[in-house]
Amino acid sequence: MLIVDDHALFRRGLEMVLADEPDIEVIGEGGDGNEAVEMARDLLPDVLLMDIRMPRRSGIEACRAIKEAVPSAKIVMLTISDEDTDLFEAIKAGASGYLLKEISIDEVPQAVRAVHGGQSLISPSMASKLITEFAALAKRSEERQQQVPAPKLTEREMEVLRLVARGLGNREIAKELFISENTVKNHVRNILEKLQLHSRMEAVVYAVREKLLEIT
Repeated sequence: MLIVDDHALFRRGLEMVLADEPDIEVIGEGGDGNEAVEMARDLLPDVLLMDIRMPRRSGIEACRAIKEAVPSAKIVMLTISDEDTDLFEAIKAGASGYLLKEISIDEVPQAVRAVHGGQSLISPSMASKLITEFAALAKRSEERQQQVPAPKLTEREMEVLRLVARGLGNREIAKELFISENTVKNHVRNILEKLQLHSRMEAVVYAVREKLLEIT
């Protein structure tokens, strides 16, 4: 995995914590968005922990470029920014997680494993903002008079999408539907391709907009 933050002490602190984890290897670190993109292309990391506010190129711009160059990379924004706009833009850029730096340092390894395993992570204080945005999206979709027909998903893909929208990981979905975890991964990939989405989080937004998931 890669660590990208413009504060060297913070990077070193994360690296020291993750060095004690036998199943996590830090293969590089950078101080700005440009370095993040260059290293991602060269090193092909599974996971990146990246700040948003950085010199030369922001974390969100870097996220967008990295997802184009290395689509398999999972990116977690680890930031002090609790701005709605940053959260929404990060999700649109393809981030798999958005965590505030207020989290305990001991929670970082668990977050890395979760994202690597296909889960999406959001700090609780930011999750409520997403739910509010989801509800607003659903309301706006009702008010649209003309809608473009939604791409056709199979019945099984619809089942998988609903479970993804409920926050279930691939393993949990496999158990729920009595299919293999690899089959779930294939379904999720097909769903994202059909809907032209970049992440599971965007799939949740789509599910809410199309009333496949009710937000209470």
